[in-house]
Amino acid sequence: MSAQKTSASRTKPVSAVGAFVGFVGFSVLAGLLVTIGVTPAIAVAGVTTTSTIGVFESLPEYIEIGDLPQRNELYAYQGGKSVHFATVYDQNRQELKYDQISDNLKNAAIDGEDKRFFEHGGVDMTSLVRAGVGSLAGGLGESGGGSTLTMQLVRNIKMQQALELPTEKERLKAYNEATETTIPRKLEEMKLAIGLAKKYSKKEILTGYLNIAYFGDQTYGVQAAAQHYFNKSATDLTPAEAASILAIVQSPNTRNLSTSKNYEANKARRDVILKSMYAQKHIDKEAFDKAIASNPKDYVRLTQPTQGCRASVGDGSQFFCDYAVKVVKGMSQLGGTQKERDTAWRNGGYKIQTTLDIGLNAQQKQILNTYDNKAETQIALGATLDSVEVGTGRILTMAQNKDFDEALKSAPTSTSLNYAVDYKYGGARGFQTGSTFKAFTLLDWIKAGHGLNETVNGSERVVSPWTKCGAPDYTQFDVHNDSPGENGNYSVIGATAGSINGAFASMAQKLDLCDIETMAKNFGVHRADADPLNTFPSFILGTNEIAPLTMAAAYAGIANNGTFCAPVAIDQVTDATGKKLGGQPKDCSQAVDPAVAQTAIYAMKQTITSGTARGAQTYDGTQMFAKTGTTDEAEQIWLIGASTKVATAYWQGNTDGKKLNLRHYSNGVDGNSYAGARADVWRQAQTPVNAAYPGGTFTDPSSTAIRGNSVQLPNLAGKSADEARSTLSSAGFTYVDGGTQPGAGEAGQVSKTSPAAGSYLSKGASVTVYTSDGSQASVPNVAGKSVGSARSQLESAGLSNVSISDQYEKGGGSKECTVASTDPAADSVVGKDSGVTVKLYGTKDGKAPKDCK
Repeated sequence: MSAQKTSASRTKPVSAVGAFVGFVGFSVLAGLLVTIGVTPAIAVAGVTTTSTIGVFESLPEYIEIGDLPQRNELYAYQGGKSVHFATVYDQNRQELKYDQISDNLKNAAIDGEDKRFFEHGGVDMTSLVRAGVGSLAGGLGESGGGSTLTMQLVRNIKMQQALELPTEKERLKAYNEATETTIPRKLEEMKLAIGLAKKYSKKEILTGYLNIAYFGDQTYGVQAAAQHYFNKSATDLTPAEAASILAIVQSPNTRNLSTSKNYEANKARRDVILKSMYAQKHIDKEAFDKAIASNPKDYVRLTQPTQGCRASVGDGSQFFCDYAVKVVKGMSQLGGTQKERDTAWRNGGYKIQTTLDIGLNAQQKQILNTYDNKAETQIALGATLDSVEVGTGRILTMAQNKDFDEALKSAPTSTSLNYAVDYKYGGARGFQTGSTFKAFTLLDWIKAGHGLNETVNGSERVVSPWTKCGAPDYTQFDVHNDSPGENGNYSVIGATAGSINGAFASMAQKLDLCDIETMAKNFGVHRADADPLNTFPSFILGTNEIAPLTMAAAYAGIANNGTFCAPVAIDQVTDATGKKLGGQPKDCSQAVDPAVAQTAIYAMKQTITSGTARGAQTYDGTQMFAKTGTTDEAEQIWLIGASTKVATAYWQGNTDGKKLNLRHYSNGVDGNSYAGARADVWRQAQTPVNAAYPGGTFTDPSSTAIRGNSVQLPNLAGKSADEARSTLSSAGFTYVDGGTQPGAGEAGQVSKTSPAAGSYLSKGASVTVYTSDGSQASVPNVAGKSVGSARSQLESAGLSNVSISDQYEKGGGSKECTVASTDPAADSVVGKDSGVTVKLYGTKDGKAPKDCK
């Protein structure tokens, strides 16, 4: 709640009856104070009753000045050095010590608000009586009823305490009670002021007042006011500036200097204070005349507060700043309960060292500005680049194509949503990850003992059944591949490079869907909206909505030989006393055996060298692996990769829920579509990361790990169906009758298998066996043979329709009359009744020799 909301109550009109009651009440109170000897004796008639003293003494006596809300400062890294990049606070305040405050300010406060400040004990009887008489004339006056600076400090402390209550209803009630113009409130204020005067020195009280007072336009304390209104320190204020600041306190809404509309009202009160300063000999005639002659427009140099994440330094650092603030406000270093942590953050004074590499972040922001136009009007285009350090989880970058707008103004080029993070941290609700999620099926495949060279069916088809948490699941999943022609059998390493959906469905069928889910969870993967991961079979292709930061951290865990480290944004928290409280603890766990991670990395390295991420390899030669992701409608596009040091996730997509294909919209830069440029964008983003965090060499897996427990399929060609069945059974495979097809050899002999001979298969894999009907023959290779020998061999193969060509091949010498070639060519499979033409060598010039045939 803003302090301005109830400031008008300080000048509330009083009725005639109320004025009389006010006069009597103030007279009673004045006499009471004299009676108990709190202030210098002054005769006020008619008040000595024991009951009144009892009421007064029943009120609380002490109130603490306490710690006032101050600024929290955030730091990032640049070139390895800590640099300040943001100031965040609940109230714009910077506390000063007594000696740091301008004498002009101190004098303006005392002369304008409480001339006998150094003489009374917290309550000024002369002002009190004058206020009582004034109330009889029609009101309490600007001072709120004889308020001393000490009493005003009490009121400000009570107001501040109200603003720190947990609910808006509680804050409003307590704030109104602290500022209401009633006798009971005034009585309590005086009693507490007396307690303050007993406990604190005059310097402490005056300093406390000047640091706590509200000066309008969300500005608290004289230092913030001086910086905001004059662009200078409160140490260096002129008499006119000092008086103008103090002129604000009694009516912060109408006298603050944030607008020229308030100048006249401010000047009127300022001049009253200046006259008092002159009368008290705190300024001489020359200074007085100069100050009185000035107009606020002559010295107001309004500067916007450089607070909040929106004003953070560094291109694109605003979203990380907002995330870091939300993270630190939940850290135990600030308190044991959320209420305590919220209060501690409001009180402020913290220095927060974050993990952000502000230089790298700015570079990535510029790349996004170039390739993912924040002003794109055809689609609601969002994009992020998030880099996470391998082995620590430290977040190095959090760049976004849109500008940060915490004020929710919803300009087309800006947003308050941080697309990179979970919903609870101010993010969107995540985005479908597409095939980048396949990494977890691959990891579980390898963990289960399968190999990269194993052959699986990659065809588009309806896939069922599955195994889910140990039980059969008969959900039918109609699997489609991303590109035409992606059908047939693939090795797992080839399917990974090409991101073949059908192949990964085949792999998942041999696994348990719950095991794949567990694998993802082990790497910190969770939905951005905090709902459980859905585990319908389609989830293996990335249908869950997940935040880009989550995926970047997961890939950093893979790069870390399977050890996942939760994302960290805070390196160190230092409190207002300079005590270091520590940062977010490093939270790492072994998600999978290192050999499994190394084998998966080996496969995903091919994605960059020959697969869907071609073009992502940086020119520095750093070893990296990656995986691309594209949703069904290509409305979400991903590329996530890592070196041994840093993982980077690049996401771009529709942010309004529409299914607009990013392949159909040009980025307007290089002739590419938004989707088509992803490898180039990722390469440009990762290049400076590699320079700052040089990567090493990944550990290649052993040949055994690559092969896994797969078995090579023997060559069954020429065997009978029964022999093939027996051979397959002995090898641990399942025989599937593919039927008879036109083929060579004897009828009933095996002509081919699917997968082909030599493929690596897992135990229990089905092998389709095709037998020949004997209607075809394979043309033997008869080159170099004599005519008779060639004819005999062709006829033995079942090819009886043989003719000799009248055309001769140039040859001569010993080659004359020998076979040069056949048509169809050797090894061709043709029907047995097909004609075969034999061409012979002739003389050197290609003429027919004698007696060849």
